[in-house]
Amino acid sequence: MTQEIAVLSAKPDMAVESPPVRKVFVKTYGCQMNVYDSDRMTDALAKDGYVSTDVMEDADLVLLNTCHIREKAAEKVYSALGRLRDLKKKKAGEGREMMIGVAGCVAQAEGDEILRRAPAVDLVIGPQTYHRLPEALKRVKRGERVLETDYAIEDKFEHLPAPDKAKTRARGVTAFLTVQEGCDKFCTFCVVPYTRGSEVSRPVAQIVAEAQKLVDAGVREITLLGQNVNAWHGVGADGEQWGLGELLNRLTRIEGLARLRYTTSHPRDMDDSLINAHRDLPQLMPYLHLPIQSGSNRILKAMNRRHTTAEYIALIARIKAARPDLALSGDFIVGFPGETDEDFEDTLRLVETVGYAQAFSFKYSTRPGTPGAELGDQVPEDVKAKRLERLQALLLEQQNAFAQACIGKTIDLLLEKPGRMPGQLIGRSPWLQSVNVDAKSSQIGDIVSVRITGAGPNSLFAEVVS
Repeated sequence: MTQEIAVLSAKPDMAVESPPVRKVFVKTYGCQMNVYDSDRMTDALAKDGYVSTDVMEDADLVLLNTCHIREKAAEKVYSALGRLRDLKKKKAGEGREMMIGVAGCVAQAEGDEILRRAPAVDLVIGPQTYHRLPEALKRVKRGERVLETDYAIEDKFEHLPAPDKAKTRARGVTAFLTVQEGCDKFCTFCVVPYTRGSEVSRPVAQIVAEAQKLVDAGVREITLLGQNVNAWHGVGADGEQWGLGELLNRLTRIEGLARLRYTTSHPRDMDDSLINAHRDLPQLMPYLHLPIQSGSNRILKAMNRRHTTAEYIALIARIKAARPDLALSGDFIVGFPGETDEDFEDTLRLVETVGYAQAFSFKYSTRPGTPGAELGDQVPEDVKAKRLERLQALLLEQQNAFAQACIGKTIDLLLEKPGRMPGQLIGRSPWLQSVNVDAKSSQIGDIVSVRITGAGPNSLFAEVVS
């Protein structure tokens, strides 16, 4: 019987063919959500035989997962496509095929323009449709140039495969998990409502199931992602709408999940339940990214932020009353249309009042299709540059002061990956700082007690407390 089975299984018409192995190279631009999307795209392609490669020249498929927040980010994509065109031509001369795809927010905003400007591109796919990527590539194989940038009616997360355990383990002990997408705020400087669509929240059961699979694969820390993550309102097990505070409480019940974070938040969506979560949940790290963009009420109104500096400062006071050791991060835009010297001075005063452990700051750049692009009284580039230099100097001073204040503290450190030096590991402090410490590679994934001994420009140094 065994021999007969062996003979039958060897017949060509009975053989089970494995998909051919193909290599995919993904270049990710922009935010953490794009990192998450890139991982899920490679997961979706795995069933068709694609394996990830870090060498672009070896790839059968190159995907650029793009960001459209700033003008230079979009132009970088077109520059990269020019280089890929030459690589594709070179490989074709060697008898090797290479497909080029553009995904993400630039794809959503400029799909037709990409196909026009970059004839070497085979596929353009938006962030709401990347679950259709395998089928789109089949269409490319049939000779089509594919544009998939509609807002999908179906839930893309239901159509994606579960996170692969082996791949998740290889990616490390921390992971991103998207819980909310899109934005209904319509800040006048921002393209997100036009590239990611309106606010959509994933249901609790779907989020918990994905989080559990991540933890089962060895993840110790999860960062919940959303364009306005604290606007998340998903359907819970009781059929009622939950807020982010309730979701965080539910996730802390997953055994083995040691740490939680979330980003990016909007001040208008910071409710009591979420503030109380910072007070009550030791797994929720004492770090909050809460952008304000400007310290001028006049500019905030022009930006359609719909809150004032006084409301922002009062909100921070409430959060820090709940969690006194909380460190704050923020975003700032200088040179928004109509910004005067006094408006900018208001921003500096706000920064001095609040105090930031970290912050991101940029010169305003017009994004086509946004209301800000239609405003007059644009600020000259040289003025923007000078203001940005002053703001960044102040923010760097505060960041350094926060780092110096950590010296001598004993903290719990999640060990994440090898450091530059032999016998060194890098971990993240509760306040999201990189920390270098001498430890064994077998300790990756452990949370150890360390004492901060020094502070550099971009990281801290520590020793394990025995």
